[in-house]
Amino acid sequence: MDYVNAFWVGGAICALAQILMEKTKMMPGRIMVLLVVLGAFISFFGWYEPFAEFAGAGASVPLLGFGNLLMKGVKEAIQEQGFLGLFAGGLKAGAVGTSAALIFGYLASLIFKPKMKK
Repeated sequence: MDYVNAFWVGGAICALAQILMEKTKMMPGRIMVLLVVLGAFISFFGWYEPFAEFAGAGASVPLLGFGNLLMKGVKEAIQEQGFLGLFAGGLKAGAVGTSAALIFGYLASLIFKPKMKK
């Protein structure tokens, strides 16, 4: 049942994002930011953990999971550093994933030689 829940919840999140892209004039970057902010918002109110337990990877893989990760980092850093943790927490929590994306993206560009669209 875990696989089924992960499949339909992750699919629903992606389908909603696709509907936003098709039916509104929102650019994909803004929709991605919306999903990250929504994940942080859900995490702030403590609703993300029960949601993630139910949905498994269906909740953690899309951008909602990245928003949750950032919010958890901010919460921990505020407890440790006070007000300055508000600025450092999200960067520290998301640094590994962001660095990996940049490094692997760069390596892929070296291998596949991307070209600009004309």
